[in-house]
Parts: sequence; structure tokens; C-alpha cells
Amino acid sequence: MAQTHFGFDTVDERDKAGRVRGVFDSVAKRYDVMNDVMSLGLHRAWKAYTVAVANLKPGDKVLDIAGGTGDLARAFARKVGDTGLVLLTDINEAMLRTGRDRLLDEGLALPTSVCDAEKLPYKSGSFDLVSVAFGLRNMTHKDQALAEMCRVLRPGGRLLVLEFSRVAAPLRKPYDWYSLNLLPLMGKLIANDAASYRYLAESIRMHPDQAELKAMLKTAGFGHVDVHNLSAGVVALHVGIKC
Repeated sequence: MAQTHFGFDTVDERDKAGRVRGVFDSVAKRYDVMNDVMSLGLHRAWKAYTVAVANLKPGDKVLDIAGGTGDLARAFARKVGDTGLVLLTDINEAMLRTGRDRLLDEGLALPTSVCDAEKLPYKSGSFDLVSVAFGLRNMTHKDQALAEMCRVLRPGGRLLVLEFSRVAAPLRKPYDWYSLNLLPLMGKLIANDAASYRYLAESIRMHPDQAELKAMLKTAGFGHVDVHNLSAGVVALHVGIKC
């Protein structure tokens, strides 16, 4: 059995998805609160920037992968209007249910689907835009997932990948101390779950950096890829255009 990483641990590939699912089952109800606390609210600015770069127009069709509690899906829906489509998906049912219910409470009913990004159940060329925010690093076969995202985009369509990345060199030591020590502590105090947030910090370090992820998008079929570093590289937005 091939092996992969789960944070700093090495696990069988077949076990990773289940372990990731356990993490998000545990944190789903406190996910939004923890996002605000651990990013000092910056995740809202990162997502707003992503929506601006998406530059959607009425009638566009959008697939939001690993959409979690629906922040991007909500913003995209406002841009595409009644003539467009925003499909909210996640492999984790607890996260998807939380997002769907929150959007319904706001009067927004979006189609939702539990699906695996490595095996997307959609026809080739179906979407104008595909997005994945803070979800790619949890996927076992990132190359396969990126190829699937490319497949379901129309020619000229765009993929937006918003993800934690390689922070600028002067900030690495304080950032490492913060994320490896304070994040698990905040997870314990706020979400009663230190282990899940320890995994979060570890998974960031195992994720490809900006240059490596750009190369992966190119290999997956994106002819042009731009990289936008945000907050000194704490996160990066990769924008790939399908050939």
C-alpha cells in the first residue's frame, strides 16, 4: 500500500481521507469562529481578494470545491445572479451541512453535493470557474484533483486555489512558533480539539510551496498560472487558465 503524509505522520493512502474527515467532523461547528481567531480575521480579506480576482459576471457557472461553510459560494452567488450557477461541494458531509444550513438561514439556497475532488462527477467543460480554498492541502492525490478541476473547466476557464503557503523568510521563525504552538492551544480552548489544529499547522508545512504548486497546475493542463502572495506568503492565490 502506497503511503502519504497526514501532517507530520506517515499513513497509508487509503487511510488519509478518513483521518481528514475525522478532523473536519470534529471542527465543523466551530470552524468559522476558529478561522477568525487564528487568522486575526485576515481570512475574510483573503477570500474577498479571491472573489475580486474571480471577476465573475451574471450567468457564469462556478464549482466551489471543499467549500466548507460556504463563504466563497455566498459571495460568488451574488456575482453570478439568478441566471448563473454556484455549486457548493465538499467531501465532508458535516462541513457541507453546516455551510448549507448557514446559507439557508440567510435566505440563500444553493445546490450542494458531497463529492471527492479527485473524482468529480461532472461533465468535461461544465464550468467557467472552479475554486478551492484551504482544501487542496488535505487531498491525498493533489495532482489528480488538479487534473479533474482542469477537466471540468471550459477552455479559457479559470481555477482559483487559495491555500496556506511558504511565508517570507524574515517571518518564518515567529510564524512557525505561532502556528505550531499557539494554534493547537487555541483549538483546545475554543474548539476543545488541540489535535485537529496541530494537524492544520503540520499540513501547511507538508503542502507544496508557491513555485511547486504553480508547476503542478501547469502539469495538470493550465497554460498560464499567476501567483498572488497575500500577507507575506502566509497564503497564496494561484490562478490557472485552462488552455
